Amino acid sequence: MKFKIITLGCKVNTYESNSISDTLLANGYEKALDDRQADIVIINTCTVTNTANNKSLKMIRHAIRNNRDAIIIVTGCSAQVYHKQIMEIDGVSIIIGTVGKSQILKYIEEYKKNKEQIIDVKNNTNILFEEMKLNNFDKTRAFVKIQDGCNNFCSYCIIPFTRGSVRSRNKDEIINEIKTLINYGHHEIVLTGIHTGNYGEEFDNYDFASLLSDLVKIQGLDRLRISSIEVTELNDRVLSILEKEKVLVSHLHIPLQAGTDKILKAMNRKYDTKYFKEKIDKIRTIRPDISISTDVIVGFPGETEEDFIESMDFINSMKFSKIHVFPYSKREGTKAATFDNQVDEKVKKDRARLLIKLSKKLEIEYMDKFMGKEVSFIPEVSDNGFVYGHTGNYLYLKANGTSDDLKKNKIVEIIDIDYPYVIGK
Repeated sequence: MKFKIITLGCKVNTYESNSISDTLLANGYEKALDDRQADIVIINTCTVTNTANNKSLKMIRHAIRNNRDAIIIVTGCSAQVYHKQIMEIDGVSIIIGTVGKSQILKYIEEYKKNKEQIIDVKNNTNILFEEMKLNNFDKTRAFVKIQDGCNNFCSYCIIPFTRGSVRSRNKDEIINEIKTLINYGHHEIVLTGIHTGNYGEEFDNYDFASLLSDLVKIQGLDRLRISSIEVTELNDRVLSILEKEKVLVSHLHIPLQAGTDKILKAMNRKYDTKYFKEKIDKIRTIRPDISISTDVIVGFPGETEEDFIESMDFINSMKFSKIHVFPYSKREGTKAATFDNQVDEKVKKDRARLLIKLSKKLEIEYMDKFMGKEVSFIPEVSDNGFVYGHTGNYLYLKANGTSDDLKKNKIVEIIDIDYPYVIGK
């Protein structure tokens, strides 16, 4: 039987989809190039915004229309929150929430036998980490999931309700998986999680800094990247590792979310702009050329035009290398959904456009710092005589090359900018 996996959302979903693929391949199933050719279609959903949730529902219906005879499996965050709605969609065979993905093979075999809809949506509070082993990854940069869940309850965020409470993976499982991936030719490992820097919260005497200390010692690991980390989790022990261990790349993604103290407080973020700036300044003292990207939400309830201008000024002063811009999305069940002074959708879009324009300006300014400098990059894609990949500090680089260059660490000189690329020679 052939399967097709459609993955929406975050790096955690990507990791889990790769693990599911590994499991099915190891048990005699084959990959289908198209969902119309698949006997099984798995949609790994996202619901972080209304747009993401609507896209998830659209992909479910699309898969059903394309292949009425396929076993349709819906899993992930939308399945966790909206399983009652999804189970009413004619053609959905199996629904699995954010816990239980490791059991997907069992559910497929059960459905093949009984032809009855299966629903497994568990309460994901106070449960253990669900181990999903991974032997190979379908991208050059291999993702490794180290934890799940979040306890922060930012007022706008539905993720604590979809992913549940924080639970961390056993360190030995993480280390063994990274060693396996290195043996398969992966030179860069990206640590992923829902709240990555909160790893080890439930452990005694072993936290995220402890894990980093162990991982940087792994033989054959060229690059170690943190997918995202909260500014409050960049403590002195983590920064000491960043300073000393060059295998930890010169890029951090640190969500800001808003550039005013008023909005940060309303969001229930755990810092103010002064704390954020001081921490970023400290990081840049350690690594002067580090790339720091961020997330920003525009149009949060109560955000006035003055608030937005203040936020823009602060963001500009921080000189981020890239900004991921998100118009505020009202999510049922979150505290912010009950707030007065919801911002008009047109205003959100206008503010998003302005911030995206600023992001491009800051990106080019950061790129320009590296003109004439030699950098290492690992080609990830080959196309028409060129290879594309990321430098350690996450510049997207284009250079002459072929498929023979993929996954190999190359040294090139940056000679030009062709946004969104830097050009290497």
